[in-house]
Amino acid sequence: MDILNTLTSNLWSILLIAVFFGGSIFVHELGHFLAARRRGVIVERFSIGFGPKIFSWKGKDGVEYRLSWLPLGGYVALPQLADMRSIEGEARTDLQKLPPPGYATRMIVFGAGAFFNILFALALACIIWKTGLPTSSEQATTRIGYVVDQLTTSDGQRVTSPASEAGLRIGDIVRAIDGRKTETWQELMQVLITSAGRTPDGRREAAFTIERDGKLIDLRVYPVIAGNDKDRRVGIAPGYELIVHATTPAGLAATAGFKPGDRLITLDGTPILNIQTYGEILTRSTERAVSASIQRGTETVALIIPSRAAAKEPAEIGLTFTTETSLVYPNPFKQIGDVLGMTYHTFASLINPQSDVGISKLSGPVGIARVFHMAAQSDIRYVLWFTILVNINLAVFNLLPIPVLDGGHMLFATLGKLRGRALPHEFIATAQSVFMVLLFSMVIYVTFFDVRRWNRDARPERSEQTAPAK
Repeated sequence: MDILNTLTSNLWSILLIAVFFGGSIFVHELGHFLAARRRGVIVERFSIGFGPKIFSWKGKDGVEYRLSWLPLGGYVALPQLADMRSIEGEARTDLQKLPPPGYATRMIVFGAGAFFNILFALALACIIWKTGLPTSSEQATTRIGYVVDQLTTSDGQRVTSPASEAGLRIGDIVRAIDGRKTETWQELMQVLITSAGRTPDGRREAAFTIERDGKLIDLRVYPVIAGNDKDRRVGIAPGYELIVHATTPAGLAATAGFKPGDRLITLDGTPILNIQTYGEILTRSTERAVSASIQRGTETVALIIPSRAAAKEPAEIGLTFTTETSLVYPNPFKQIGDVLGMTYHTFASLINPQSDVGISKLSGPVGIARVFHMAAQSDIRYVLWFTILVNINLAVFNLLPIPVLDGGHMLFATLGKLRGRALPHEFIATAQSVFMVLLFSMVIYVTFFDVRRWNRDARPERSEQTAPAK
């Protein structure tokens, strides 16, 4: 039965990847295709993927439609607009007999792919707006629930955590980092990782604006590079409630009076906003009883967990926890705006020499498929949300003024317009070939790290290193 469930789950993931990732590429190329047909441009081929074809057919419109072996994108062969023979093969059309398309046509056709990706993302965002996106308390907060005492840096040094050193406390709400507002824990981590602040002597620096006891406080925090991905980290984890999910019959917790639905408020008088604090208190106090305060309905109940000499691990007292989940209904334009902002800051950090974000942190097709797979295991609405992110990134990436990409074609067309004549054919062909090699090299490079991350995540979690190191 487990094998059947795994097989079914994997097939479902593959189907969703094909529909939504493949669909995102299809939508992009469809934009080029429809705009070209509308503007009277010859279309020779519509391909999903690059390289040799898996299969193809020729439509009544004379266009060859094909599925190719390399799932790294797709293309619409438009020989009137761009010389892409090194990638798409020789053109069948005698271009000498056709008038060259005007500047407006070039800009419309090359920009249509990104435009269709934005439209697709907006349509999916409207679905999420109507159906809601499941969100846990852990995801929806920027309240600090745990502060690490020490962190292990990527070079193996054990140091005082930047959060502890700066005076961040459990219960603080992070309102902004370096002036960028944060509303969810994901945003907080994204802002921190892509931050590029440095002190005059080169030390990493981040300006945290926190809310404490109703007042805003600015603190200087000095992140370190830690974790398997070598990101900027300060040593904090999100705050969330611990709600009893189940108790083991006749276990210590059940004997002490815990019941499913109880909300744990304090242990030994310490507020509990994260599972780490709960675990640490129980681990260091096995030889004595621990007082607990729980909320049960509208009442606050005091319980006593007896000494636990035989229960060395917190899980052994027989309690499992859950957190609250809810549906959020984000405005579709806010969804698009948030992703655009995140994409912009990620690209900005890539070219900022002060940041710690490199090309190895990007994801290629393998990394994208990995996230689709993880999203498919929980809720299809997460798949929709990630598809929005993929489409916005496809749009922005393709509009970069780099040869081979749509933005590169638009740049060449604009330069030709400004100089009064088209750029030399040989120059454009050489630039396209060189940057295609660079682009494929980059894809291979990021795929290496994607595979390594996927393989690493498939291994058992290293609890000591991974739990709070954010």
